[in-house]
Amino acid sequence: MSSDLAGKICLITGASSGIGFATALELAKMGATVVLVCRDRERGEKAKAEILQVSENTNAELMLCDLSSPKQIRSLAAEYKSRHGRLHVLVNDAAVVPAKRTLTEDGLEMQFTVNHLAYFLLTNLLLDTLIASPPSRIVNVTSGMHKIAALDFNNLQGEKTYKAMKHYSLTKLLNIFFTYELARRIEGTGVTVNCLAPGFTATGLGRDFSAFSRFVMKTMGKKKEEGARTVVYLASSPDVATLTGKYFEKGKESRSSDETHNLEIARRLWDLSEKMTRSA
Repeated sequence: MSSDLAGKICLITGASSGIGFATALELAKMGATVVLVCRDRERGEKAKAEILQVSENTNAELMLCDLSSPKQIRSLAAEYKSRHGRLHVLVNDAAVVPAKRTLTEDGLEMQFTVNHLAYFLLTNLLLDTLIASPPSRIVNVTSGMHKIAALDFNNLQGEKTYKAMKHYSLTKLLNIFFTYELARRIEGTGVTVNCLAPGFTATGLGRDFSAFSRFVMKTMGKKKEEGARTVVYLASSPDVATLTGKYFEKGKESRSSDETHNLEIARRLWDLSEKMTRSA
């Protein structure tokens, strides 16, 4: 993979572990300034120190944010803009999978908020900076599990039923709708947006599940470096510099479920997300 990210700034959410950490490390090795967005300071500092040591790149920063809080996301975006006037790559990776339905401090369902609304809000808050830094890229991490999701606008927050992994598949479906609709809205700005399914990867997503489930993920999931490979490719490769509005699976461009190409649903979801984040 040929790429030179020297002088480029990349912001990665969920960067303290898993695919987010592996992505940040690889982009740092390529010479980028990496901004790690983490919820926990101790874990974030540990990740930053490892990246600095392994990459031999001194340009790594830590920014703290609980992505379940729209208020903190707004503060994160404002602080980022005060530090940097440019942003070349935004990687939305952070995700959670609570075993039981959990509400945020704002009364929103946790998975829907972190896995979808945070992507939507942070991206839109940083969009002007991305547009001012062409060419720039947005990479959204989704999942092949979106293909089994059941989209019900009356159950987006598990109001009627909540099963952790089924709800996770729903939020990953929403990531794809968001990616495609955003690509249509920012066409011609010099900003591209694509999404990918990294495949079954051994990450901390299942930390709330049974010991057996965690064992299966650890032993059967691919390593985080492998899971991050397509993320890094979409964030850095000249081969996809102008590609936008696409879905990648198994390391190559693929077709997401038929439902994700429904323009009416995409617009309805956008309007709803905009309304929810505006009032949050």
